[in-house]
Amino acid sequence: MDTLEAWVRGWAVSRAAPAPVAEVDGYRVDVGLPGHRVRYLLRSPSAVSARARTVAAPGTWLKTCGSRSSVLASLTPAWTPGETEYLMAFDGPMPPVSVPEPYSVTVTGEGPVWAVLVSSGAAPAARGQVAVAEGVAVFDKIETEPEHRRRGLGRVVMHRLAVAAGAGPGVLLASAAGRGLYTSLGWRVVSDVVPAHVPEGAG
Repeated sequence: MDTLEAWVRGWAVSRAAPAPVAEVDGYRVDVGLPGHRVRYLLRSPSAVSARARTVAAPGTWLKTCGSRSSVLASLTPAWTPGETEYLMAFDGPMPPVSVPEPYSVTVTGEGPVWAVLVSSGAAPAARGQVAVAEGVAVFDKIETEPEHRRRGLGRVVMHRLAVAAGAGPGVLLASAAGRGLYTSLGWRVVSDVVPAHVPEGAG
């Protein structure tokens, strides 16, 4: 199983979405949410032109592995591109980290999805979740509240999630802001991923 397949299968488990369907150019997930009806995960920018012309219904998302310039050149005006993301992989183990004062950590879940919440008193400070699909841990929804950033809480969340998931191989889709944290923890970039969507109400 390659990194893209591992990520999309784990993402579907994490988000309680239908299992991905393999297509000739990647995968389709019938998400079924307002503004996010269906998403296509494409392996190459060479698939974008055909998809951009044939699946441009409102609420459709494309996420394509490859260079931003190649993807944008193949989109039609119906599509709104997003910021470049990064498909990343990790072979472990995650570096251990202590919880700084005055924070506490709560881990919930019994698999295949676990959640970690870092709190300061009653106030949430950082959170994330992980889903295990076919032996690969897919990290998702990693977030630190602005007033609690630069205190190592992202490292705490990642370590506790890895422990909960069994500390096996991992994959995730990172924002530009998150990429630095994951790189510092030993993750590597497998591919740039360029998102685009057709907004609800378009057309």
